[in-house]
Amino acid sequence: MTEKGLSAVPDYQKIIDVINLYVEGWKGDVDKFKAAFDEDAWIFFIDASGKRHKYLLTDCFESWSRTGWDIDAQIVSINQVGSAANVIMNFNNLTDPAASFVDFHNMLEVNGRWLITNKTAVHID
Repeated sequence: MTEKGLSAVPDYQKIIDVINLYVEGWKGDVDKFKAAFDEDAWIFFIDASGKRHKYLLTDCFESWSRTGWDIDAQIVSINQVGSAANVIMNFNNLTDPAASFVDFHNMLEVNGRWLITNKTAVHID
C-alpha cells in the first residue's frame, strides 16, 4: 500500500477554500454556507446520545449561522479522484465542546466549482 500526502491533491486549495466557507458560515454568514454546499446536499449525523439525524442542509443554514459558535476546524485528510473529493475534519466547537464532531465532507466539482454534496458526522467527546 502507498500513501499520497496532501500535496498529491490536485485541487487542494480549491477544496480547502470550500471547507473554509463552511467554517466561516458558523460566524453568522448564511451566504457562505450557500456557497459551500450543493443545493441538494444532505447531512447525516449521530448526536451525543447516539441518535441518528438526517436533514437537507439548506434547512440548517439559518439556525447554524445564528449559533455564534467559535469553531476550530482541523483537517485530518483530503482525498481527490478526478471530480470527486472527501475531506475529513475535526469540528472542535470551542463555544460548546459538547457539540464537537468529526465531519466527513464528500464533494464534487461541478462546472469547475467544488461543492459539498454530503456531510456525515459523528459526535466526539
